Amino acid sequence: MVTAHTVIVPGSPNTPGKQPADLVEAVRAAHDAGARIVSVCAGAFVLAAAGLLDGRRATTHWLYADLLAARYPHVNVDPDVLYVDDGDILTSAGKLAGIDMCLHLVRLDYGAAVANDLARRLIMPPLRDGDQAQFITPLATQGIDHALAELLPWVKAHLDEPLTVVDLARRVNMSTRTLSRHFNAVTGKTPLQWLLTQRIQQAHELLETSTYSIEQIAAQTGMGTAATLRRHFSRAVGMPPDAYRRAFRAGQVPVKFRPVAQQESRGEALPQAS
Repeated sequence: MVTAHTVIVPGSPNTPGKQPADLVEAVRAAHDAGARIVSVCAGAFVLAAAGLLDGRRATTHWLYADLLAARYPHVNVDPDVLYVDDGDILTSAGKLAGIDMCLHLVRLDYGAAVANDLARRLIMPPLRDGDQAQFITPLATQGIDHALAELLPWVKAHLDEPLTVVDLARRVNMSTRTLSRHFNAVTGKTPLQWLLTQRIQQAHELLETSTYSIEQIAAQTGMGTAATLRRHFSRAVGMPPDAYRRAFRAGQVPVKFRPVAQQESRGEALPQAS
């Protein structure tokens, strides 16, 4: 009897070929037994062969996306994202995207603090949304080799302050248009999309590791009011912060961590505490 909690299927250049029947059956049996099934890169072909992706949204490396869609027409293949979390089935693009997905799994199972510590050990960004595009100019978000290397850590240390795109642009002596271009190249997001992601990430950590009230967390994360925090957090995570805290303390972490909704970069601040 299969007792694994999570089964990860890796990929290789040979994986898109004919799938071994015993491997396909083993993955199907694990899913039937209640295991969470995860694929990295071309490993999605194994999941598709097992019928686990039928009617679901899934991804794989962009090199194989067209082949996966042609061979398995019942799979909704999305070639433009890093990974897809569909609850009990997760699929990722290339191997680095697989690391992002695994950090996402650690966050789900053990909380934001553990995931962020692991990311620091790996010298990886602590959170890249699954819906982030596979095609991003390969600039290091953690190093010193890009125009935002000093700005990003500064913003993370000042999330409780009212920050606009204009404020950020002035700090690095750029126009707002130039700043937005650098943000898209480095993070794959607009400045306000990235800022909102950081605020929700910090709210995650505070909900898991502190006894602060929702109002206090809203102030510390720059959301301003508990109502604003609840709205943005619920949209991003799929449940309100109060419920998330209770679920985390009960060891019942939500199954899905949905990506932050797209926010337009208009140069205005998110609601702040007075």
